[in-house]
Amino acid sequence: MLIFCRCSSHYNFIFPMGQEISIRDKEITKTSIIGIVTNILLSAFKAAVGLLANSIAIVLDAVNNLSDALSSVITIIGVKIAHRKPDKKHPYGHGRVEYLSGIIIAGIVFAAGVLSLIESIKKILEPEVANYSFVTILIVCVAIVTKLILGRYVKSQGEKYRSDALIASGADASFDAIISASTLVGAIVTMIWGISLDGYIGAIISIFIIKAGVELITQPVSQMLGARANVELTKNIKEQIKTIDGVLGAYDLVLHDYGPDKVIGSVHISVDENLSAREIHLLTQRAQQHIYEQFSIYLTFGIYAVCNGDDEVGQMQKELTEIVNPIEGVIQTHGIFIDVERKRISFDVVMDFAVPDRDLFVKQIIERVKDRYNEYQVSVNLDVDYSD
Repeated sequence: MLIFCRCSSHYNFIFPMGQEISIRDKEITKTSIIGIVTNILLSAFKAAVGLLANSIAIVLDAVNNLSDALSSVITIIGVKIAHRKPDKKHPYGHGRVEYLSGIIIAGIVFAAGVLSLIESIKKILEPEVANYSFVTILIVCVAIVTKLILGRYVKSQGEKYRSDALIASGADASFDAIISASTLVGAIVTMIWGISLDGYIGAIISIFIIKAGVELITQPVSQMLGARANVELTKNIKEQIKTIDGVLGAYDLVLHDYGPDKVIGSVHISVDENLSAREIHLLTQRAQQHIYEQFSIYLTFGIYAVCNGDDEVGQMQKELTEIVNPIEGVIQTHGIFIDVERKRISFDVVMDFAVPDRDLFVKQIIERVKDRYNEYQVSVNLDVDYSD
């Protein structure tokens, strides 16, 4: 539940730290523990079978399972740290630690792949025929099915609770099933034809593990660097803001991600210029509470005053839009304010990232406007397309 505390005509927002976050924490931890137990058991069985059969591919598969267990431990630690309360040094909390956990897990996967590749190359240079049996084949088959089930479960939980670390672990578990399947094929070939493919299969497995490590690291790194917010989400937020009575438009939405369950941001809204400060205050309050209830995102609001009449100013606003919008590199024009008495025009322009020279771009816009309104002083504020 969203809470506002009133003090000296000011409203302070309080982030809830209740049931929703607790459930997410518990579910991620529970899923990680299931992964740890399953991977340790699989690793033990595979290591024993691999050593008895003298199979480097199965031994590497066992090591890979052990690294998965370590990944789950890191996930649990990351979740615990991420949900520490905000403090003086970290006023936005510790949520981004979860992204760091995903990066560490990806690093473990990558390192395991490199080490596996080195051992596989040694096996290719000095090949030894493995001694597979029916029991070996059976254990590998059970491992494949187990990993497929585990991977699907962990990944679905990661997507449900927005955990990059769980998604990475789930994807890795599903990939392990493919690795085990290739090991199974090699074992069958050795049993039937006596040909040793162990080192070659191990090398192929290692390359795919390395590739998976590289791919897994991209998402959390992108989040930590400040990835663009989901386009569908930002459009839905703006649409919901515009449902608030008195809001004429929503612009310049910026979202800052401080962890999977904590997002804050800012947005500009346009309102009738005749609204009083009190009316605007209450309007933004309603909008703020509505957005938090819908999306669990806290927004602060900036205001654009809009003339809604059919008088001279209203006509000028329409003409300015028609003048500026066709200019190459302009995505949108908004926040137009015209002071007829002081002969001043100001407006915001959302600029395409592809614009090569901002100064030249602004100069071009001002020149176009002054061609029509030469007697006015023109001020242009450039906005970057952060969300759309």
